[in-house]
Amino acid sequence: MTQNPIFKGAATALITPLDERGVDFTKFGELIDMQIDAGIDALVIAGTTGESSTLTDEEHRAVIAYAIGRVAGRVPVIAGTGSNETEYAVGLSRFACEAGADALLVVTPYYNKTTQRGLVAMYSAIADAATKPVIAYNVPSRTGLNIEPSTYLTLAEHGNIRAVKEANGNISKIVETFALVGDKIDIYSGNDDQIVPILSMGGAGVISVLSNLCPRETSEICHRFFAGDVAGAAKMQCEYLPLVSALFSETNPIPVKAAMAKLGYCSDFLRLPLVTMEKEHREVLYARMAERGLI
Repeated sequence: MTQNPIFKGAATALITPLDERGVDFTKFGELIDMQIDAGIDALVIAGTTGESSTLTDEEHRAVIAYAIGRVAGRVPVIAGTGSNETEYAVGLSRFACEAGADALLVVTPYYNKTTQRGLVAMYSAIADAATKPVIAYNVPSRTGLNIEPSTYLTLAEHGNIRAVKEANGNISKIVETFALVGDKIDIYSGNDDQIVPILSMGGAGVISVLSNLCPRETSEICHRFFAGDVAGAAKMQCEYLPLVSALFSETNPIPVKAAMAKLGYCSDFLRLPLVTMEKEHREVLYARMAERGLI
């Protein structure tokens, strides 16, 4: 971990409450306040869990601007500004910086993909244009493209590329990344089932889906670890594993939208090609939520 991380602990990859009319900003505001009141350490707006890929450009900018205003400096706001079209990502990143975002979350390019050299060129172009720090987002299960540990070493040379959300799921590769750049950029877990393992290597926290439902508890996992209660953090990691598994029993954010609708924070509405959760998976999810006292 570096001396000055963008945040330390848990950041919620926040859902975007949607219905047939568009973004429900009333529910969005309630959700933001609930998260902060529960002690979350940061918020990620319009990331994968926020359905960024099906937001219009107007909606994407509106949710970023609204969140920054609603948060009003209470916690860091990280804006999802990645795209498979670099000039669009540059423009959206500039907008987020001017709107007051504290950092940017930039996913690797999907579908058209690129080479490792192309990744360096893309991230450098966005980081050059941004006035706030960039968090690279590596999620090859969704993009078909992995950032190799040696590429992180090159990215870390850019003063504005400060962190990575690592969701490649390959612990061996993650350890290799820590060995190369663990003192140069901050590494956040991008998987809720790997929070404590990544913290144990020197990670700065997690960008979480689980914390939509359990912001206080997800943050507590991290802060117990930082306080030296490794056993307590590991125990909580294991206790929440069944709920985490249910939250990823279908493509994210299908399950978390079902869960948050059950709690009254949104409609159970997703934009195509995403559809609502299958009945058998929904029943398991609700059972796991009941086990944790959420319903």
